[in-house]
Parts: sequence; structure tokens; C-alpha cells
Amino acid sequence: MNRNVILTCAVTGAGDTTAKHSGVPVTPKQIADACIEAARAGASVAHIHVRDPETGGISHDLEHFREVMQRVREADTDIVMNITAGGGGDWIPSAEDPTRGGPGTDIQTPAERHAPVAELLPELCTLDCGSLNFGDMVYVNPADWLREHARLVQAAGVKPELECFDLGHVWFARQLQQEGLIDGDPLYQLCMGIPWGAEADTETMVAMRNKLPSNANWAAFGIGRMQMPMVAQAVLLGGHARVGLEDNLYLDRGVLASNGQLVERSANIIENLGARVMTPAETREQLKLRNPVGATAAGDLA
Repeated sequence: MNRNVILTCAVTGAGDTTAKHSGVPVTPKQIADACIEAARAGASVAHIHVRDPETGGISHDLEHFREVMQRVREADTDIVMNITAGGGGDWIPSAEDPTRGGPGTDIQTPAERHAPVAELLPELCTLDCGSLNFGDMVYVNPADWLREHARLVQAAGVKPELECFDLGHVWFARQLQQEGLIDGDPLYQLCMGIPWGAEADTETMVAMRNKLPSNANWAAFGIGRMQMPMVAQAVLLGGHARVGLEDNLYLDRGVLASNGQLVERSANIIENLGARVMTPAETREQLKLRNPVGATAAGDLA
């Protein structure tokens, strides 16, 4: 069991959830406010995507990331910032010609995915460790793209969170480490319950955990109704945890949640198990993260 838990809040994601829950943050200000809310509720880390403020859909706009980062860094509440670098991998075959991407396809090169990280220098960024049948689409992330992306993250001095949606992703993440593309003790995130990747159950989590390097820090999350059970299971198996509106919209059956409420409930679970949630400062020390004060300053918010 892990007695000192890093608790991440993934505050918005990129999925089509805004139509289901009006409280999902969309604008950079709303996303920043959600990070601050999560911090005040006790989260150690905020994981962010950005969205198109007009449509609520996926966005990779550097200026949206910049505004979120600046607003959070200028707040009086501390939290470790984790920028997604996993966007731009969505492939949806065209109905007319399945050899080409149809509506909703969104592909970026590793350099394009890395651009906000290189510019804003967060303490953490995600590195999705393989391709996947992600629901009804395919998430595309070939091995050579991953190697290139890992080199870019390494050169920026940002710690990658190695997101693993299936057991083969853990295998490849270990390969990146063996090739010298991951510095220090690696940080893994076991992403569970997303069709058609790793199932959100004890057997699958144990299998993935047992394949991690001996020096790994690791966390796990489940989506939907499995969010809180996976918090408890991860802590009991020695890991850290993640919650937030990216992964689950509900506090109880039929009751929509806020990010702060999800953090508070998961923190209660952690504490009731006899553990505690680590502060952002303790998290930086545990993961050996860069000092956020040294990050590139963002421009003025006009």
C-alpha cells in the first residue's frame, strides 16, 4: 500500500463531454479556474487539455495553453502543472474511402504535439506510449514517432508521464527507458477502462503494475463509474491516483460533479485507507521536477 499519494486532477480532457455537462471547463479562464479549484480541494497535480472556446471541441492552440498556465501560475494556490502532449493522434476512417481520414480525424507530428511543452515548460507532460483502438476511432502513435517525441521532451527538461492504455504500452515505455530516452525514475500512468484498452479491474492493474520497472513511480485511473474504485485499488497496490472531469462526469448516480468535488471525494477515500495526499511541493520532491519559477514567463493577458 502507498501511504503518500500524488493525486492528479484531469480537469477537462478533449472528449465530447460538454454537451453532457455544462460544468466542463472550456475557455482558458474556466480551465485555469478548474485547476485552482482542484488545488484548493487538495489535488497535487492538474492535468490540462485546452478546448476551442467557441465550439468546446479539441484545440491545440498554444495561446490557450499559455493563458491557462499564466493564470494558474499567478494564482495564490500552488499545484503542479501537467500539459497534455498526446493530442493530434485521432484517426477516423472516411466512409467514402477508408484509406483516408474522415471527419474528426486530427493528426499532428511529434514536433507539433510537443510545441506547447517546448514553449511553456510545464513540470510534467504526457507521453502516450502506443497506438490503440480508442472506442470507435484509432489513436495513432507509431514507435518511431514516440522515440522522436521522447527525445523532444527529454531535451526540454520536462518529466514525461508515460501514459499506458494497455500492457504493450508498458512494454514500449520500458524500451524507451532502456534506450536512454527517459531520464531519472520514470513516471507511469495506467489508463484503465477505455474501450478497447486495459480493463478497469484488479487483475489488469496488477498485471500492468507487475511489468513496471523497479524504480518507477506509477499512478492509475478509471473512467466513469470505475473512477473511485480505481483510486482505492491503485493506493492499495502501491500507486498514486487520478480523478477529474476528463475521466468521469458524475459524483453519484445522476448527480453531475465538479472537479473540486471529485478531488475531495477521492482524498477522503485515500485518507480512509490510512494514507494521505501529498502537497505540490512534496510531489516535486518525490518526482524530482523542475522548479516552476524557472519556467518561461507567459505574456500579459490583455
